[in-house]
Amino acid sequence: MKVHERPKVTKSIRISSFQPAAILKNPHLQTIWAAKVRRTAQLDTYSEQIELPDGDFLDLEWSPKNRNGPILLLHGLEGGIGSNYVQGIMKALDQEGYQSVLLQFRGCSGKPNRLSRSYHAGETGDLSYIATLLRERLKKNLTAIVGFSLGANVMLKWLGESNRDHIINTAIAVSPPFDLSASADFLSAGFSKIYQHSLVAAMKKKYQGKFLGQPGSLSDKCLNKLTSFRDFDNLVTAPLHGFKGVEEYYTQSSCRQYLKDNLTSTLILHSKDDPFLPISAIPKAPELGPKTTMELSENGGHIGFISRGKNGNLAYWLESRILSHLAIFN
Repeated sequence: MKVHERPKVTKSIRISSFQPAAILKNPHLQTIWAAKVRRTAQLDTYSEQIELPDGDFLDLEWSPKNRNGPILLLHGLEGGIGSNYVQGIMKALDQEGYQSVLLQFRGCSGKPNRLSRSYHAGETGDLSYIATLLRERLKKNLTAIVGFSLGANVMLKWLGESNRDHIINTAIAVSPPFDLSASADFLSAGFSKIYQHSLVAAMKKKYQGKFLGQPGSLSDKCLNKLTSFRDFDNLVTAPLHGFKGVEEYYTQSSCRQYLKDNLTSTLILHSKDDPFLPISAIPKAPELGPKTTMELSENGGHIGFISRGKNGNLAYWLESRILSHLAIFN
């Protein structure tokens, strides 16, 4: 595990020590390489299905047992055990002696969930249930929860809703979309549209597979007209989860307003050039909780943070930074 230099501190905001690999300085190259190009050897994970009080279920994916952990992981929008960043961090944790467990949100484990509702950026009930369940099994606090993108938003909102110090010791949020409305607008412009196109297409395909032909479901013709996050969230996400519309969903679910009430030791890793969020939506120091530190880098993209290693090969700085933080609480 690499030991990182102590970053410069400015109140609750730190200047990150991350420096991008020269060939991947562009934020889109950072993002796309990490998500689509990188290859990592997969661990032999095993699944556990958890029955929920409302009659639905969640699938957990466990790494092999190890001497430390487990570390609870939360994936991003339409992510899961097959996501590169999930495989990368699970492999890195395993090599450092940690067991990890991925909470796959409803419908994200490769099989449809039972209820009409799904998951969304502000849904914290499932996280709370699983974190509490694991805490009861362990008879001690979880070492950490690590959330990526949408999963980071869910985690930060959950932390701000109530004191969680009796459940976890620390939390790490990677590339959270602090303001969902600002993020949706940003992803509807410029080159960032490619991420919107890919993710909205995946969400529409999942909706079709589960609801097509059922009473009250959207027709193919109507569904095909939904080309943006805002459109999809207004006609699908919001009504499925009891919101009056997309603005109510975004307003109530964005984690930014919950940050100041977070009393858990928390590290946020974010890049100013994240193609999923404008710089204006990044919180300022006074908005953060008393035990929250945000490390901001100039570069890094969205869940990228790929640097150049000592041997000249690409190095996945994000994983070593997460490990160095966990070492403090192990």
